[in-house]
Amino acid sequence: MTRIVFLIRSLDYGGAERHLLTLARSLDKKCFTVTVLYFYPGGALEDELRATGVRLISLDKRSRWDLLRFSWRLVKQLRAIRPEVLHSFLVEPNLLSVLLKPLLTRTRVVWGVRASRVHFEDYDWFSRLTFRLQCFFSRFADLIIFNSDAGHAFHLSEGFPVNQALVIYNGIDTERFKPEREAGQRLRAEFGVGANIVLIGHAGRLDPMKDHPSFLRAAALVCRERNDVRFLCAGGGPENYAGRLQALAAELGISEKVIWAGARSDMAAVYSAFDLFALSSYSEGFPNVIGEAMACGVPCVVTDTGDSAFIVGETGIVVAPQDADALAAGLISCLERNILEMGVRAHARIIENFSVERMVRETERAILPSLEKNSLTFPGQ
Repeated sequence: MTRIVFLIRSLDYGGAERHLLTLARSLDKKCFTVTVLYFYPGGALEDELRATGVRLISLDKRSRWDLLRFSWRLVKQLRAIRPEVLHSFLVEPNLLSVLLKPLLTRTRVVWGVRASRVHFEDYDWFSRLTFRLQCFFSRFADLIIFNSDAGHAFHLSEGFPVNQALVIYNGIDTERFKPEREAGQRLRAEFGVGANIVLIGHAGRLDPMKDHPSFLRAAALVCRERNDVRFLCAGGGPENYAGRLQALAAELGISEKVIWAGARSDMAAVYSAFDLFALSSYSEGFPNVIGEAMACGVPCVVTDTGDSAFIVGETGIVVAPQDADALAAGLISCLERNILEMGVRAHARIIENFSVERMVRETERAILPSLEKNSLTFPGQ
């Protein structure tokens, strides 16, 4: 049995957290014993992950600056577990994993990198510093798994090593994310959305890279053309940023048209409530929300960022990022088509191309050097 430890900041809702949950639940239990170490206690996915039988250990980090106590707890747990593989996700856990590598001489360090292009002007000095440190220390990771071609290309241009880099696309859990019309109708009723209303959805944490302002401006433009539309934003985030977005909606005169649903645990029902899904991000890797919406039979209008265009293929519409006019035009164009037929094709594309089984199989083969990796394609080689 191979002991594998996953290291992540939190178990809140998010693409990396959901990816970890899927891997931890799906890895071959005859080959792996899985432990998850996470910085901050709680998190919406904690109970769901515990129900899979995976061992969970919170490191009880108190703040960004709680370094000595937190680091000691992490080292203590790793020494007790003695993992053969330490698989970290996102910038800070990735940095920690390589900094601890001298203490883990028998452990293979694997990084999970999910972002594509980073817009540094939208983040504070600490985030910019940690990104640069990640670029420098990436040479010490044994393997770096990107979830998108766009993320792979960007990080290599920033100094990541070619030889350790591998792309494994996300897998979409089609048992969890599938069309649920009755649940979708109940959710529409919960928010007072009638059957004659077109509901355009958006999902993602409240973060600058998701570019909610462009989505709201596009929504205002769509409202000029159609009276039968409403918009729902699912996802949580800092209260001050949420307040600024709500103020922008008021300024645009669409407050009554926009539903702020917050973070939701019933996302299959949320997607199934949508007639159309929009992704407005200006930076992504492999955005799970697109695949999840498509798996639920919802056609998508997406910005051309990360691997978004690759995911939707011919089943949706792709527009330029940070362009509210283009996003609005894409939404209006999509609504003039047969969105039911588009949704059926979107669902089929996810089933055929982005299965959890493929992702898990490729990950197992990549993280264990004793397994055959020759059949995997390493970009750049």
